[in-house]
Amino acid sequence: MFSKRSTWDLQPNPLSQALAARREAGLPVLDLTLANPTRAGLQYPVQLQTILAGADTSVYAPEPLGLLSARQAVAGYYAERGQTVGAEDLLLTCSTSEAYALLFKLLADPGDQVLVPEPSYPLFAFLAGLESVETRPYPLRYREGWEIDLDQLAAALTPRTRAIVLVHPNNPTGSLVNAGERALLEELALERNLALIADEVFGDYLWEDQPQVPSFAGPARALTFVLSGLSKVLGLPQLKLGWMTVQGAGAAEARARLEVIADTYLSVGTPVQQALPRLLELRPAIQAQIRQRVGTNHRWLQQHLEGHTHVQLLRGEGGWYAVLKTNLQDEEELVLELLRQEGVLVHPGYFFDFPGAGFLVLSLLTPTRELQEGIELLLKRIH
Repeated sequence: MFSKRSTWDLQPNPLSQALAARREAGLPVLDLTLANPTRAGLQYPVQLQTILAGADTSVYAPEPLGLLSARQAVAGYYAERGQTVGAEDLLLTCSTSEAYALLFKLLADPGDQVLVPEPSYPLFAFLAGLESVETRPYPLRYREGWEIDLDQLAAALTPRTRAIVLVHPNNPTGSLVNAGERALLEELALERNLALIADEVFGDYLWEDQPQVPSFAGPARALTFVLSGLSKVLGLPQLKLGWMTVQGAGAAEARARLEVIADTYLSVGTPVQQALPRLLELRPAIQAQIRQRVGTNHRWLQQHLEGHTHVQLLRGEGGWYAVLKTNLQDEEELVLELLRQEGVLVHPGYFFDFPGAGFLVLSLLTPTRELQEGIELLLKRIH
């Protein structure tokens, strides 16, 4: 009766069961996985409601690529960041997830493959599977920081590989694609007729002096798509607007084909597109709060865990997540005991396909006092 694409194990995992049991019992939870900016105690500008109220909800203006005024606003966002992207290089989507779905439709036939980083965002297999596309992992290796294992990436290529997905900064490792890796990947994409898909949703949030990542957006040789959206750029996931840039070899045909695909769905709401130019004016006020929260939490973790015997903060460069490496082998037992006994929720590393055991993932968007209290309880439990 049902497709093979939807053959999933629908049973909740042990951590979800433990969390549900604790909440049903009315017990408190210190949630160190909080990544929803609208629940993180941020103060959104009062103009937000006025801007949304001013959108004309009585007009439907279907444009497959997105309203020109909205695409011009996104082009302006890239210009402020020093990247050359024209309105004609852009396509609006309702989310980054939808952007992946459109690109898998564009680039791959059923049974074709895309390479995805490991560890990384666990949704790729679902997004690709729903398009009857296979994912093949390429590893990130940790030395003094995370880096792409380029030999293993090349070995993962097959005649059915159609694209390489790059998450920049990576979720959750916080690592960037460095200049050397980027040059080699572009050469490989040209040589093998592959597309590069650069997910830059966290591109405005670096932990050091640079305010943003060196973006893949802009003139490119290989066919390159860059994904982002309001969910992270403005901390407004509820407005459901994302975008992709389309540049490089074959971009004109890619845009023409994407326009037909997007015209089939017309999924992006008109009011949010109308409001987008003014919404993007709120970026400095919102991003300043997120950067302060993430930076404060990251610096505290660096200082608090420096030289710790049992827990190491792994080096990253940006994003909203931190990765801890413990000397314990059973990370599932640790996260379950931490939740049941201390009321602290963290992600186990296997959620993100980390190599080996002992990895924990937590959100740097967590309110600072809660994060500090939760880490103290975590260290107590590990001891």
